[in-house]
Amino acid sequence: MRFSAFIKHGLALALVCVLLSSCGFHLKKASYLPVEMRTLQLSGDDTRAQLYELLVDDLQQAKVTLIPEQQNNSQIAKLHLYRDTLDKQTLSLFKNGQVAQYQLSYGISYRLTRPNQEPIEQSFELYRNYKDDPDNALAKAKELDLLLNELRQLASKRIVRELSQL
Repeated sequence: MRFSAFIKHGLALALVCVLLSSCGFHLKKASYLPVEMRTLQLSGDDTRAQLYELLVDDLQQAKVTLIPEQQNNSQIAKLHLYRDTLDKQTLSLFKNGQVAQYQLSYGISYRLTRPNQEPIEQSFELYRNYKDDPDNALAKAKELDLLLNELRQLASKRIVRELSQL
């Protein structure tokens, strides 16, 4: 009795695997950029910013060769990352008038210049809600840092994804 149940479950598992592989399902990997952008010159208003460093890593994962800014070649696509911005908007207050909840708005702007084409200016914003607690200021400051790091990672991946769709 147990052996037949084992065979039935094994066959069901094998059938699911065959169906998934036959429909073309595969896990998503890093985005691949078009051929003309596989070599890219990256610049930014603040090259020491965390977003800039994350973008360098994500572009390298997408198999992009980054050319230093000092080399001036008009046949290479250029990506310029403007300074990122963070705005806080009050959503709610405690009874004593202190802020209880913020909406964080993380804005990013960049310009892509490709040879013999018009430059493309892109910008977008990512939003997150953040609950503040004055009694746990240190923990909330660490939580805010983690939230900002997450927003920067999402922004970097979105830039690479948008570049791959051009």
